[in-house]
Amino acid sequence: MFIVKYRKIFFAISAVLVIVSIAMVFARGLNFGIDFKGGSLTEVSYKDIRPETSELQTAVAALSLGDVRIQPAGERDVIIRTKSLSNTGHSSLLTALSLDGKSLFEEKRFSSIGPVVGQELRSRAWVAILLVILGIVLFIAFAFRHVSEPVASWKYGTIIVIALLHDIIIPTGVVALLGKDVDTLFIIALLSIMGLSVHDSIVVFDRVRENLRLKKWREFSETVGKSLEQTFVRSINTSLTIILVLFALYFFGPASTKDFSLILLIGMFFGTYSSIFLGSPLLVTTKMLQDKKGK
Repeated sequence: MFIVKYRKIFFAISAVLVIVSIAMVFARGLNFGIDFKGGSLTEVSYKDIRPETSELQTAVAALSLGDVRIQPAGERDVIIRTKSLSNTGHSSLLTALSLDGKSLFEEKRFSSIGPVVGQELRSRAWVAILLVILGIVLFIAFAFRHVSEPVASWKYGTIIVIALLHDIIIPTGVVALLGKDVDTLFIIALLSIMGLSVHDSIVVFDRVRENLRLKKWREFSETVGKSLEQTFVRSINTSLTIILVLFALYFFGPASTKDFSLILLIGMFFGTYSSIFLGSPLLVTTKMLQDKKGK
């Protein structure tokens, strides 16, 4: 199949995307939300016309709250992220948002998290991702334990981990580029991407395993290529169905889930790409490297 034949092109595309994503993370940094660094989040909905963001920023600036982020949401809502607020600070913020009573609104949400709790949540989030990756490696190695030739079972797991890193690094780079908040929804999105990506990769690898058992083709590269041909349409159709749902969620869903659906969209696209254009070609490359060492 052309994917196996031109695998170096797809490897180069993935390498460039991963390097650029990592560069974005280091250059711009990750904007951790209040879930992970502590702070307060206030969401209000104006009764009539929502004031201009610049007008609200001027009113809030007079409170000397430090770094304040004001984000419009929907038609009349506004989300304000600040440092942790006391009851007095919270009341002062609401007064400022009303522009001294000129604009009526309803407070929809107010939450506050301390910095110690936020840091603990951030540590646990990264541990959760690492444990999931380790669990996937062990599961793949066990599921493919009877496949020892021509590529050992543990190498299937290693290749899937490489694909998973590819799938979560690129969305992280996009989040850094766009300045989106890294919060618990972001971590949930990454874990969801990993699960969906592993599912696609296992479908292809399982077909490779089955075709190896049947010995239909003599060359390993041809076996992988034919396995891709047999699963290509299924993988694309399955992913396209999920992507269409995420598009609907992004454009028609509530403002609070837009960033979540955007991350999933990006992750699903590149997860499908990696399972087809990265994982299986890496199997062929691994086999070729083994053959060179054997000579």
